Amino acid sequence: MMINLLYYLTYASAVGAGLLAGVFFAFSAFVMQSLAKLPVEKGISVMQSINSTILQSSFMLVFMGTTVLSVVLGIASFIKMGRTSAIYVIVGSLLIIFGVFMVTAIFNVPLNDTLAAATSGSSEGAQTWGEYWDSWVPWNHVRTIASIGALISFICAIRRW
Repeated sequence: MMINLLYYLTYASAVGAGLLAGVFFAFSAFVMQSLAKLPVEKGISVMQSINSTILQSSFMLVFMGTTVLSVVLGIASFIKMGRTSAIYVIVGSLLIIFGVFMVTAIFNVPLNDTLAAATSGSSEGAQTWGEYWDSWVPWNHVRTIASIGALISFICAIRRW
């Protein structure tokens, strides 16, 4: 019974990790490059709009749900350490918790907050945008790679159940 539950929770975490990887990849692959081609004030305004909209979207359910599932799965898999699948679940969980959630909380969210306070038509806004872009994008790459790694780990775990 517990193994079946862990299997389905791992499956749900794999789906969540895949969805997160897709969103982060889109930003890394083309969204941020597109914003960089806009005039600074438009780039700032669009990213401010994205950042406020995403907080009210289903993305937050996927982001927080995958994180919570990863914590639960990580603890349960640590207890079930004798199974090969447990190692994969722990790795995937750690990638979500640290490579996605913690990176977002420690790096991306404060950068988003700084950008939210920026005035798009000012010289300070232009400086903030440059600093934002230079920091936010590399941290988003980390989240992309961590999400993909978690997805692969969860898939490996599912194959081992």
